[in-house]
Amino acid sequence: MTKKSLKKLLVVAFVALFTTGAIFASGSQEADTQESGAQEASVFKVGVIYVGDENEGYTEAHMKGIEEMKSVLGLSDSQVIEKANIPESEACYDAAVDLASQGCSLIIANSFGHEDYMLQAAKEYPEVQFCHATGYQAGLSGLSNMHNFMPAVYQSRYVAGVAAGLKLNDMIANGTITAEDCKMGYVGAYPYAEVVSGYTSFYLGVKSVCPTATMVVRYTNSWADMTLEKETADALIAEGCVLISQHADTTGAPTACEAKNIPMVGYNVDMTTVAPNSAITSAALNWGAYYAYAAKLVKDGETVPVDWSKGYTDDAVYITPINTNVAAAGTQERVDEVIAAIKSGDLNVFNTSTFTVNGEKIEDLIAAGGDFEKYGQYVSDGYFHEQEIGSAPAFDLRIDGITELTN
Repeated sequence: MTKKSLKKLLVVAFVALFTTGAIFASGSQEADTQESGAQEASVFKVGVIYVGDENEGYTEAHMKGIEEMKSVLGLSDSQVIEKANIPESEACYDAAVDLASQGCSLIIANSFGHEDYMLQAAKEYPEVQFCHATGYQAGLSGLSNMHNFMPAVYQSRYVAGVAAGLKLNDMIANGTITAEDCKMGYVGAYPYAEVVSGYTSFYLGVKSVCPTATMVVRYTNSWADMTLEKETADALIAEGCVLISQHADTTGAPTACEAKNIPMVGYNVDMTTVAPNSAITSAALNWGAYYAYAAKLVKDGETVPVDWSKGYTDDAVYITPINTNVAAAGTQERVDEVIAAIKSGDLNVFNTSTFTVNGEKIEDLIAAGGDFEKYGQYVSDGYFHEQEIGSAPAFDLRIDGITELTN
């Protein structure tokens, strides 16, 4: 018998011995046929795989979400096993196997590149539920124990963009810049749909209040490299960008902005700790909304959805407190109105009347066929239905007004 087979037998034995009912993968491979039994509170364990640690904002936000999950479900520290700084490599598979062997009924991974390794482990441990953030393959896998999730952060990015646009208007009004000078810089990690969706929603939020704004995006090709993110922000500032935002996980960009007295919008966490005179707000995700929800389902022996994405209506996204020392007067009142409009459905972030691609409306490009025809499944009723078909961001259109550059 191989070590891997022995580990699997031990996990099955553990679950059978200490739970009121074991979780079995059904023969139909459909998520809604998952059969399970509720688990005793003292036995239930959750394993978490982080790509980073508390020193970078993205993982810090996930850690806060795990703490919320523990509080909501009344889990002890011993019931949650966390593994930090796990790269997007075979190390993720090894971590998942180790967590399964320790009796975890739910295993979570937080980085896009973890997905293939989570799928590998999910196939080998059908009695364990695997939940992966930002991915897209769960629904295609045919596995009843594999799930994807991602809060609708494009909503909070749009709201943060409104705050940024109001700051630009304030700078125009006080003579710091002219309307023609409203060029923003954006520090992006990778040219993935997740990043493109994020920077586009931010830009549309800006444009909704400051129509002359344009934006330049530079990629670091890393999720978390503080030095490179600072250098990229510095390069954007040197190119004449008067406001900076980011989809990168460290405080590198805010640090650069603070040193140059350039206003900025952050990501994941409140950046005023490093940029008190530059940070306006940050677009953020409440990962705890999902973690508490999914963990309770697994604990109670209920079915976990294959895909999950929620936004403002479920308190899954938010912006950090407005920094009144930097933000324009009236910003809080305006963003409150925008959030209310998103919640009511009166405002759709990717309203197709608010952007063009190569000078044309996306509906016309879809009708013409070719490379744009594939977007037909997402566009209807006058907007792009982001994260409604699947939990992963799908908006990867390059709209007019935004320029991508490589370092």
